[in-house]
Amino acid sequence: MSEAPARKLGPMVVGGIMVVAILVGGTYWWLHKQRYVSTENAFIQADKVSVAPQIDGYVSAVLVDDNQRVTAGQVVVRLDDADLRARLAQAQANAQALQAAVRGIDDKAALEQALIAQKAAGLDSAKAQAQMAQAEARRYGALAQQGWVSSQRVQSVRAGESTSAAAVAQAQAALEAERRSAESLSSARDQSVAQALGAQAAVETARINLSRTEIRAPVSGVVGARAVRPGQYVRPGMSMMSVVPLGQAYVVANFKETQVSRLRVGQPVTIRADAFGNKAIPGKIDSFAPATGSEFAMIPVENAVGNFTKIAQRLPVRIAVDPKSPLAGALRPGLSVSVEVDVSVTTGTGFADAGPGPALARSEP
Repeated sequence: MSEAPARKLGPMVVGGIMVVAILVGGTYWWLHKQRYVSTENAFIQADKVSVAPQIDGYVSAVLVDDNQRVTAGQVVVRLDDADLRARLAQAQANAQALQAAVRGIDDKAALEQALIAQKAAGLDSAKAQAQMAQAEARRYGALAQQGWVSSQRVQSVRAGESTSAAAVAQAQAALEAERRSAESLSSARDQSVAQALGAQAAVETARINLSRTEIRAPVSGVVGARAVRPGQYVRPGMSMMSVVPLGQAYVVANFKETQVSRLRVGQPVTIRADAFGNKAIPGKIDSFAPATGSEFAMIPVENAVGNFTKIAQRLPVRIAVDPKSPLAGALRPGLSVSVEVDVSVTTGTGFADAGPGPALARSEP
């Protein structure tokens, strides 16, 4: 008689335990759902930089290997610079020749100033001689009226007066000619100076192009996708390799539009990656994308059709990784991660807190 109640009590105990477990699990799930928002549609990204030449030429040396760490400014590729060195030497010689031409014009200008001074002195001397000849002609004219000198003497004196006046005119014309010559030298000097400046600019251009034969890493990081080899001919803009700044990686998590209403900038985030055994990596929400991912697709989705089916869209959310985390520098772009946001923190700018822009605000009555 005692065995029958025992058989009935066992299933009841098991059922009771199951009910309690379901209640506890359901309560934990509900509380967890109220505090956390999570998604597995998240990936590691980094602002990788493509290394490309600014000039064309043949590669003489590749100084880095795949997956090698580089620092900003480090030379990673060298191009053959023999032709550019010759162009620089030619440009420098041309600039020196034009600078010498400017100095030659300056020497001629100094000589012209001396000649102008000489001609001015000759003009003053001719004017003095003309004044003396005029005075002598007046004196002899008065004496001729009184009969003291012959008419032949008077004619000789007047001829000297005319000669002196002609000498003044000649000296004045010579002075004006030298001044015009000096002015023409000034114009020639301006032209030579302009040509010299152009030649100096050509020298700087050749020097810049020569410096561009050494291609440097734009940022610190790790080399990847190296597609250049010695002897290869490269052109401007051609991607030779990429530099990935691993220490500046971040997470882009694509949350459903039904989840973003509770998200705030600055909320703590727990990041877990399969590559690191689901170890927790701390982070925080940094910003929200201005549109859903479908808006930035190459072929946007056209919803103006008759057979429309509503699908929850996803909004990219940028999550900053805590730089103090031991795994912050080990994150590789492209790795998939899962993120869990603690939405119990209600401070900070939320997804729905962005008001109308200035243009929209001005258009409102």
